[in-house]
Amino acid sequence: MTKDKTDTIAAIATPRGNAGVGVIRISGSATSEILQQLYPEKLEPRKATLTGITDHQQRLIDQVLLIYFPAPNSFTGEDVLELQGHGGMVVLDMLLEHVLSLGCRQARAGEFSERAFLNGKIDLTQAEAIADLIESQTRSAARGAMRSLQGEFSLEIHRLVDKLVHLRMLAEAYMDFPDEEIDDLPVLEFEQRLAVLKDTVGKLLLTANRGNLLRDGFHLVLAGRPNAGKSSLLNTLTKSDTAIVSDQAGTTRDIIRDRIDLDGLAIDVTDTAGLRHTSDSIESEGVRRAQRELEKADRVLLIIDEAEYDQETKNELLAYITKETPVTIIRNKIDLLNKDPELICSDNHCEILLSIKSGAGVDLLYRHLKDVIATDSVAEGVFTARRRHIEALLEAQQSLSNAATHLQQGIQLELLAEDCRQAQKALNTITGEFTTEDLLGKIFSSFCIGK
Repeated sequence: MTKDKTDTIAAIATPRGNAGVGVIRISGSATSEILQQLYPEKLEPRKATLTGITDHQQRLIDQVLLIYFPAPNSFTGEDVLELQGHGGMVVLDMLLEHVLSLGCRQARAGEFSERAFLNGKIDLTQAEAIADLIESQTRSAARGAMRSLQGEFSLEIHRLVDKLVHLRMLAEAYMDFPDEEIDDLPVLEFEQRLAVLKDTVGKLLLTANRGNLLRDGFHLVLAGRPNAGKSSLLNTLTKSDTAIVSDQAGTTRDIIRDRIDLDGLAIDVTDTAGLRHTSDSIESEGVRRAQRELEKADRVLLIIDEAEYDQETKNELLAYITKETPVTIIRNKIDLLNKDPELICSDNHCEILLSIKSGAGVDLLYRHLKDVIATDSVAEGVFTARRRHIEALLEAQQSLSNAATHLQQGIQLELLAEDCRQAQKALNTITGEFTTEDLLGKIFSSFCIGK
């Protein structure tokens, strides 16, 4: 992604479609010149001024509000002008076409936020939080994105980096005095500082994992034999007729997805084809796709007809699921056997006896999902995070573990200092103090146009 901050960009900043108001945003060095062509009189900064915009044939395009934000006190840090007009797409396209003809170009996706980052108005986590806030699908996700946008995640990273820098300074200070006796080195202080750093990274990783869950949602996959009640459970969870329910086995042959909001946490629920050996080529493809979804699941709800439930059946179905994936077994249709709802948990997994048809025990399932997804801890005090943030924290954690090993292996200060530098480098990629143009291009190209 080109970092040319000399040209001027413009874009429609509101979603496509008819609305009461539509906004066109302009940013760059030629903004003031464009403003003069649109409104020759002096415009007071940050004050809305009503004016008519005409094309080159002096035909009125629209009546708009002009708001001018001189640099550096603007979102991008450059001169910014906003035109707030009527929200019809035809009139907005006409306004944008006219603005572009006055000396600017169409902005790329995320280019306004990219310029805000490059001009030091926001860091990289705050820039990503803008996109997360726009895309948030639950209130908890929106609150988490706002925390990141306000700098809570960045502040935690900066505090961690400061502690790393102090440890590096201590190690490098002793490296400057090679004749110093090893016994005089403050080994205990090194160990204590490293322990604090590792503990802090561990806690931040836990929060970031929850934040990533808050942003991306929880992937819940429904699996089981044909006619076990998977589609009925999907309809119960989504409170709609998302999937076709039939007494005929093998009705579901492809992947069916929907999203639910469970106390503020987005959960992607996936219904899959029944798991069984079959000679039907189409159904076999459905089973293959089901297994692919099982590999990506954050948790599997394995539905078994209570009348067929035994250890052999359970083991046969569990064989389709990787051992690392958490599983909750749903023993369905207890109403046909006059059994009571029950939640049974062991070290390996939980089993819930319920009836999807009658609704008996479904409340146990909801309570169980809230517990395993830790909705309460996600909802408060967590900022949104992305997979790349988690990977950077894991890299920093590994470097700190290496530093502790080198400290134990004979006070190797050079290696310890290098490990700390690598940890600092990993953390700096989160906020953008150290990054690559390829990474910036990947991040900002995922933004919407005009942001």
